[in-house]
Amino acid sequence: MGRGKLRIYLGAAPGVGKTYAMLSEAHRRVERGTDCVVAFVEHHDRPRTEVMLHGLEQVRRREIEHRGAAFTEMDVDAVLERRPVVALVDELAHTNIPGSRNAKRWQDIEELLQAGIDVVSTVNIQHLESLGDVVESITGVRQRETVPDEVVRRADQIELVDMSPQALRRRMAHGNIYKPDKLDAALSNYFRPGNLTALRELALLWVADRVDEYLQQYRGEHNIRSTWQARERIVVGLTGGPEGRTLIRRASRMAAKGSGSEILAVYIARSDGLTSASPKELAVQRTLVEDLGGTFHHVIGDDVPNALLEFARGVNASQIVLGSSRRKTWQYMFGPGVGVTVARDSGSDLDVHIVTHDEVAKGRGLPVARGARLGRVRIIWGWLVGVAAPVLLSLLLTGLENGPGLANDVLLFLFLTVVAALLGGLLPALASAAVGSLLLNYYFTPPIHNLTISDPKNIVAIVVFFAVAVAVASVVDLAARRTHQAARLRAESEILSFLAGNVLRGETTLDALLERVRETFAMDSVALLERASDIDPWTCAGSVGPKPLGRPEDADVDVPVGDNLALALSGRVLPAEDRRVLAAFAAQAAVVLDRQRLVGQAEEARRSSEGNRIRTALLAAVSHDLRTPLASIKAAVTSLRSDDVAWSDEDEAELLASIEEGADRLDALVGNLLDMSRLQTGTVTPLIRETDLDEVVPMALVGVPAESVYLDIPESLPMVAVDRGLLERAVANIVENAVKYSPDATPVSVAASALGARVELRVTDRGPGVPDDGKERIFEAFQRYGDAPRGSGVGLGLAVARGFVESMGGTLTAEDTPGGGMTMVLTLKAVAGHAPARPDLPAQVTS
Repeated sequence: MGRGKLRIYLGAAPGVGKTYAMLSEAHRRVERGTDCVVAFVEHHDRPRTEVMLHGLEQVRRREIEHRGAAFTEMDVDAVLERRPVVALVDELAHTNIPGSRNAKRWQDIEELLQAGIDVVSTVNIQHLESLGDVVESITGVRQRETVPDEVVRRADQIELVDMSPQALRRRMAHGNIYKPDKLDAALSNYFRPGNLTALRELALLWVADRVDEYLQQYRGEHNIRSTWQARERIVVGLTGGPEGRTLIRRASRMAAKGSGSEILAVYIARSDGLTSASPKELAVQRTLVEDLGGTFHHVIGDDVPNALLEFARGVNASQIVLGSSRRKTWQYMFGPGVGVTVARDSGSDLDVHIVTHDEVAKGRGLPVARGARLGRVRIIWGWLVGVAAPVLLSLLLTGLENGPGLANDVLLFLFLTVVAALLGGLLPALASAAVGSLLLNYYFTPPIHNLTISDPKNIVAIVVFFAVAVAVASVVDLAARRTHQAARLRAESEILSFLAGNVLRGETTLDALLERVRETFAMDSVALLERASDIDPWTCAGSVGPKPLGRPEDADVDVPVGDNLALALSGRVLPAEDRRVLAAFAAQAAVVLDRQRLVGQAEEARRSSEGNRIRTALLAAVSHDLRTPLASIKAAVTSLRSDDVAWSDEDEAELLASIEEGADRLDALVGNLLDMSRLQTGTVTPLIRETDLDEVVPMALVGVPAESVYLDIPESLPMVAVDRGLLERAVANIVENAVKYSPDATPVSVAASALGARVELRVTDRGPGVPDDGKERIFEAFQRYGDAPRGSGVGLGLAVARGFVESMGGTLTAEDTPGGGMTMVLTLKAVAGHAPARPDLPAQVTS
């Protein structure tokens, strides 16, 4: 008897339709004549799921008594006795009631599989053991019921039941998942759009990994050794030229054709630092590739084709996109080019796409080199042309029966000298002139095969040839040096122009500028050091790279900026010509540092201006809002002191009540004004202690009618670290504001819940609510929403509440209430080690 097969419906959250999908599959199998029974399915009073049970045979459940209550669990013995072909068992991660045959339901399912019965089950992604911590950090809920990942991975089939967060929340709002009394709490806590999106991503990624395992298993069983690129990774090779944008867009279109494709743009820079690439163009291309969802990489490598291939294989790329060469036809004499080399060496695992563009064959321009130094390849070619080519030319000319004549021979050797100067510079050209003179003397001037010259005219010809060759070589070499220097200066000017523009526009932070220095000069780390005076120690104002330096003396390169600021670089020693550009970078770094500090001073000035605004508003409040309760008190007292009227006891009581009410309003207004003043001056010093919310919140509700508030503070909540007095004032202001705007006979809900390492207090009203653009404005001082009547307050309640909460390390935000209204969410830090310890309480969320 073989082992049964396990099929699992995996969902991202409760309510996505796992059980419904399982029952639909059961009906399809029954229609095909398969013996299928329901071993255990929990419909959770969901009518659509309950209807799907009709028409399916259900195995009786086993009743178990626990702590005086009766529970039902799957009867494994009854299912084994019935021996169906397929058994439906819901909730794979369920923990059985004590006294059951096994502790976990997945162990029950294992018995059925061992007996040869196929099982169809369900599980949510949050119940996988390996994801418990991740799910808790996202939702704040620790899942008590878990299943080992290996149990799910061993399943023969895993089918993802997917649903968008918006659709799931609509399904909940329609009452298809939870009852109406649990709806608001569920939507506001576990079933937030952010939580659902994160859980959905977890489920998709976990299933994708499972698909990869299936693929590897298949390849191993069939002995397939070649690479299968199931997920496309496209590497775009950039040169810093204008064609880069065309290549990036072409790669993006290629990636759009395959789901999950990635774009990786890479620029290979030579290790000597500055290159001919335009920094401005590279910055534009970096922004473009990031806007298209790709990533930009900067790689150092002298052998560009090899470095590009190593990068592509390192990221497991499947395709490389390169542009057609910008070189002119004659420039191919120096080598086949990057595109051809990469295509030749890519092998069978990498596809290389050569994309045409508008810059094809328009010339690459001369490379920027340091001073007058040429590349090693060009110098080698210069020596070959200067030394070996004259020898080959001599053999060719001596092999001709009737040579072109001495004059033409001299011109041919002079041509080789000029080519040697163009390629390798002055030294190969001088060597070519010397070798050419000797060969002309030995092979082409009588007496032949002898270094003597019989005809004085020939002596003049040889001397003139040597002199012209040296002069031409010097001129050509000087022109090449000037061209390289001009190209270098152009690259430097582009770098400095782009750098200065960014700094002046305020687009570059100090860290970004230092990172640009590190990339440009291929250094390990860069730090900007400063000190207050010549005798004070150096401090680091900003740094990038590993192991930043603490003193300029420890740096490989240091550039002083004034007396008390220095740029320190480590990695290698730079030549003198690079220090000019580095000095400009250092000066710009000083400018950025000054600008950041000026921004900080401007912020302080803004706060000072805000304080002045508060004081102005305070005067306005004193002149009007505070005078209103004083006027009512004054009128009542004057009436009581009047001898012209005989007041009855009822009238006196009413006047005294008016005085008391005015005094209370005046006390509240003055209290809020004093609190705001303390917040503005920074004199609020919370006394943080461990406190239970159920001890503080009821005290804050003394000032509102009891029937206007519904309180739900569980005793099992962890303690919070707060200042009891500040928290009481904050909650009182929040609740009073909610009661003010809530409709009559509609109580305000004050509920608390634990979410991971924090505790949330939610004050929910059913008032008119606030538009999204006004949710932050209501927390500003002296702001009253809508047409709140004058005299109802000075608009400080919520501002004071947020200030007190933030001083205790918490947050206060406003959200829309599902169904209309406003919810104030007060979040506080839970005290570690004081989590609820009541295992008999049900889980906050059930599937």
